[in-house]
Amino acid sequence: MRAAQVVAPGRIEVVEVPLPEPGPDQIRVRLEGCGVCASNIPPWEGREWFSYPMDPGGLGHEGWGRVDAVGAEAKGFAVGDRVAFLSNHAYAEYDVVGTAQAVKLPASLDDVPFPGEPLGCAVNIFRRSHVKAGDTVAIVGIGFLGSLLTKLCASAGARVFAIARKDEALETARAMGAVETIRMDDHWAIVNRVKELTGGVGCDVVIEAVGKQWPLDLAGELVREMGRLVIAGYHQDGLRNVNMQVWNWKGLEVTNAHEREGAVYVRGIEEASQAVADGSLDPSALYTHRFPLEDLGTALDLTKDRPAGFMKALVILE
Repeated sequence: MRAAQVVAPGRIEVVEVPLPEPGPDQIRVRLEGCGVCASNIPPWEGREWFSYPMDPGGLGHEGWGRVDAVGAEAKGFAVGDRVAFLSNHAYAEYDVVGTAQAVKLPASLDDVPFPGEPLGCAVNIFRRSHVKAGDTVAIVGIGFLGSLLTKLCASAGARVFAIARKDEALETARAMGAVETIRMDDHWAIVNRVKELTGGVGCDVVIEAVGKQWPLDLAGELVREMGRLVIAGYHQDGLRNVNMQVWNWKGLEVTNAHEREGAVYVRGIEEASQAVADGSLDPSALYTHRFPLEDLGTALDLTKDRPAGFMKALVILE
């Protein structure tokens, strides 16, 4: 089979490797596609803690496709089932995964791209944010994740403020249900605008979905006293400082909403698949760029640079 391999920082090769065989409790999936995640950027750029060449297919963890082989002891799956799954080698034509890490997709989603991991991640973050009807929620950062969270919070009956750098991201947030949009350009102008919108109180819940220092600082300023700060951004480029004086004084509840339990990830994917199937969550407009496996490097560059019109890239395998 063919697999994309990061052989050096900024360099991809498509290599031929043996077709993997499923173990007793595994299935083999013929990939239809894999989403490209911003967490791929540091290894693509070449941070000092990574080593090269990486595994064939490595970094790909948002795969979906059809089961084409089933292990001798695998239960609940059959050849032909369409699945989303959790693995780390999905930039390839085939991958093997344990049955506990795979989710069967509803028939109504046939031919619909379904990068399960990030969709499930959004559902899990929303659950841990405890947003309810009537809450005022600010979402700092409107990329793929922030857009999904905007929709989930708005659908729950919250009053959502979307904060982002680009006008097109703010337009997306409005389409997802945000009632107020604010350009992320001037720290205190944003703080003052949120105070104006909330009668000087601040937001019940603020979700930081960028993964950088300044948005984290900003998010802490926007939460009301005894409110909830949810860290959804993936902070992967070094240490962070926090204004503990502000966090202490406000009595903030701070939630790191990243999951590490496979069963919780799978539950999120299951819930996301049902939400997409019933139409309550529609991410289709957020898949802005599609590439063949050979152009994974271009997809990674776009994910890093985020040019106009970009929201999320998918690698599509024929």
